[in-house]
Amino acid sequence: MAKAEPQDDTIIVQGTDDEPATGNQRILEGWSGHLLFWFGVAYTAFHLIVLNLFPLETWAFRILHVAGGLMIGFVLMTVAVPRSGDVVSAGRIPEPLLQGLRVVSAVLLVPSIIAMLVPFLLRDYAGMAAPPAWLYGYAAPALAYGTILSIVTAWLAPARTDRVEIVDWLMAAAAGAVAAYLLFNLAALQFRAGVAPTPADFWVSLAGVLLILEATRRLAGLALVIIAGVFILYAFIGPWLPGFLAHRGYPAPRFFSYLYTDSGILGPTTAVSSTYIILFICFAAFLQASKVGDYFVNFAFAAAGHARGGPAKVSIFASGLMGMINGTSAGNVVATGSLTIPLMKKVGYRPQSAAGIEAAASTGGQIMPPIMGAGAFIMAEVTGIRYTEIAAAAVIPAVLYFVSVYFMVDFEAQRTGMKGLPRHMLPRFSVLVKQVYLFAPILILIGALFSGYSVIRAGTLSLMAAIVVSWLTPHWLGPMGIIRALHLTSTMAVQLIAVCACAGIIVGVIGLTGVGLRFSSLLLSVADTSQFLALLFAMGISLMLGMGMPTTAAYAVAASVVAPGLIRLGIEPLVAHFFVFYFAVVSAITPPVALAAYAGAAIAGSKALPTSMTAFKLGLAAFVVPFMFFYSPALLMLGSWVEIIHYTATACVGVFLLSAAVQGWFFGRTNILLRLVLGAAALLMISGGLVTDLLGIGLGLAVFAWQRKMAIKEPDLPIAETAITEQAG
Repeated sequence: MAKAEPQDDTIIVQGTDDEPATGNQRILEGWSGHLLFWFGVAYTAFHLIVLNLFPLETWAFRILHVAGGLMIGFVLMTVAVPRSGDVVSAGRIPEPLLQGLRVVSAVLLVPSIIAMLVPFLLRDYAGMAAPPAWLYGYAAPALAYGTILSIVTAWLAPARTDRVEIVDWLMAAAAGAVAAYLLFNLAALQFRAGVAPTPADFWVSLAGVLLILEATRRLAGLALVIIAGVFILYAFIGPWLPGFLAHRGYPAPRFFSYLYTDSGILGPTTAVSSTYIILFICFAAFLQASKVGDYFVNFAFAAAGHARGGPAKVSIFASGLMGMINGTSAGNVVATGSLTIPLMKKVGYRPQSAAGIEAAASTGGQIMPPIMGAGAFIMAEVTGIRYTEIAAAAVIPAVLYFVSVYFMVDFEAQRTGMKGLPRHMLPRFSVLVKQVYLFAPILILIGALFSGYSVIRAGTLSLMAAIVVSWLTPHWLGPMGIIRALHLTSTMAVQLIAVCACAGIIVGVIGLTGVGLRFSSLLLSVADTSQFLALLFAMGISLMLGMGMPTTAAYAVAASVVAPGLIRLGIEPLVAHFFVFYFAVVSAITPPVALAAYAGAAIAGSKALPTSMTAFKLGLAAFVVPFMFFYSPALLMLGSWVEIIHYTATACVGVFLLSAAVQGWFFGRTNILLRLVLGAAALLMISGGLVTDLLGIGLGLAVFAWQRKMAIKEPDLPIAETAITEQAG
């Protein structure tokens, strides 16, 4: 956890880079800890070697990527958070019965796992192109039944954080066995999977899907698993559903074998997680290992810590920097919020406001170019649009979001008379600016991308730059430091790997059943009434699909369901996908299921629902900005420079007015009527038309003139508020 104790002229925070352990993460020592460590190192190194030196067949690479992630996940994470809060909680059934279930699981899985490896030996040493039919006939069903029993046994067994349960080892090995079957039969599966599967294809695919769902539950919670379960159920009950949801239904062998193709689990989401996501998580891990994240936060404190509401403004700056390389909004809240939230409370912010500000800022990191968490890579994969175009298009929307959150924070600080931190508690900017070279890896990344390098090559160059830059700090990365960073990558990446594989299940169901096309038709029928209503409908579906899910999965699912419908309305693909992406991101601060806000509430000690409402209010601009770039595509760099400058300037005025309306402060306190006028002025700025822009600006100026006039007539205004008003004016 970060510590907010100033130690010298340059340091106010240490430990921002430390990866926080979740409640069900195992802390392993001894042989199991060493095995997990070196397996993680090898897993990350394998990806870097394949991506840069020795390419591997696409399906094979993705199969190994998913299998390795599952193996790490089952060893790293317990089945649940120990109920006692200690290293172990009580089991749910008597120990003798539990021991019997373990034995049966082992009897089913151990022979079937060995059987999946035998074909490689027969091929390499006995010259047999295919194993005897009876081998897979026994092993495949046993693998599926053993996997089901192991999952159930793990649920019933005690949850331990000090050692790995035997059934977890078995599930990790089962994930490897699934990969072995798929790799040995790869060429045949690429032709028959989902069309004419064998019984073995079905049983192995079923085991693989169940393992992905269980790993996702452990790593990312139940929300995504429930949604995936609903989609799986939908594939079977289609014939009995009404209206546009109806479809003919699919037999289980065809359905599950289809899921384990490049139309499902091995499709776009896993393509991104096996290349861009793991590469940039590795980049983030090297930055963390060299403590560059501490420098980011200290730099933010030096730049903004003394301003009114200083820690809140630091949160915006630091969370934006850290969030773009983090990949999850909630994870970033935990990483930076452990420092910024207590400091915000110290200068006068209520606990729920402090947590809400951190949640809104961390969520914004997911839309901050050039990395944008991981969503930009999936967008590039799905749309075929160059990554550099997506990163460039994201600049103005990200600026609008963070400018809005800044105004929200500043207005609240003015309204409540907050101060910043004393300068003696802050690092000296003049000292930190001499270490500005620590931003070099990110600058090299941006430069390489816009110089025409591929994303993988640019990411690798920035990773190498992070190593070199570390040599100029006290935390230089030697051989062991690099090895530790490789291990850190595997533990940081495993959640997103499971999430992307699980999202692939949903994408596969959408593709197989055609529900995305049916939704597009529904959206078109709504658009016949009003295009604006169609956009509101698309917004609501994107938010509902994203609730409770990490950004990556939320966007992948929404892009499959909602974006095609928007494109059929005649909307540019880039605009349509950014529209969906924004709402997938802000689902993390949208009540009632707002993961980022809940993470902040846990740190601040505030109630979850009020905190999520505060975060929603602070991030309100993110709900307006997508409509802005729908009506004014120049905000996504689609237009002339004159248009881009014009629409950016008016959009900034719009979010300024919106922030004033929400916070009830506009060069002084505003009553409900003035807030409604300011809100109307902000909404007028959305369409980007000259007349509406002039009307919006005119209303804003009218409120300003009214406030200045009333301020002169109110000599009894408290001195502190008068000073704040004059300072703001």
